[in-house]
Amino acid sequence: MGAHSARQYELFREFPGSLLSPRHRIRPITALRAMRALIANPEATGEVFKIIEALKGGSLARAVERLRQCESGRRLLAERPCITDILSARERLAAMPEGSLGRAYLDFVSTQQLSADGLVAASEEAPRNTYLDLDEQWMGARLRDIHDLQHVLTGYGRDELGELCLLAFMTTQTYNRGISFIVFMGRRQFRRQLPALPVDACVEEGRRIAGAAAWLPAIPWEERLAEPLERLRAELGLRPPVQYVRAREAWPNASPAAPA
Repeated sequence: MGAHSARQYELFREFPGSLLSPRHRIRPITALRAMRALIANPEATGEVFKIIEALKGGSLARAVERLRQCESGRRLLAERPCITDILSARERLAAMPEGSLGRAYLDFVSTQQLSADGLVAASEEAPRNTYLDLDEQWMGARLRDIHDLQHVLTGYGRDELGELCLLAFMTTQTYNRGISFIVFMGRRQFRRQLPALPVDACVEEGRRIAGAAAWLPAIPWEERLAEPLERLRAELGLRPPVQYVRAREAWPNASPAAPA
């Protein structure tokens, strides 16, 4: 088995019986079709959610179990807060102190013309797994809803390299086969079309940052948005993405073109 084939096998491998269990079933053909659509149009956010949904397997169950191991996680599961309510309240965010996470998030989504509701709408393009329990459903929504918040916390931009690095960060913190597949394919696309760009160094840096940082899904972000961003980064062990920043400075317009 070649190196690429072996890696793809690992991406699709799950514990025995996963292909038969409705809760953990994976759909590789659906994922491959969505990946082709995403390569053709990197702005098609709905295809990202189709890939994640098709390949997530038991990742949400494992994330929920990890939440149960800490006090803040148990409280989040008991309360199941909807963070989109506060992330969509722009007047409330604007009233937060300068330099706070909430203000930085507001600046980010305003500049990028994004909204918390936009991610929700994109995710609804993917078929839902109705077999998930309520905690798993909430966990899936939580991981989706804090995506742009993690852009702000990590310092990764919405350019294609920044998105790739953030996805590497995310799947290192909370493993998801679908996200890992996107990272695998994205790295390959960059290597083929922009070989001088150090994509591997940038992605691996994202993994290292994720491994050294606190687990972000267990943080009650609703209570911490008004806190200073830099203080939060220091507390949570979020180091700056030096390799990514250097690559963006050297290749400001780096973006692998879609294949003809």
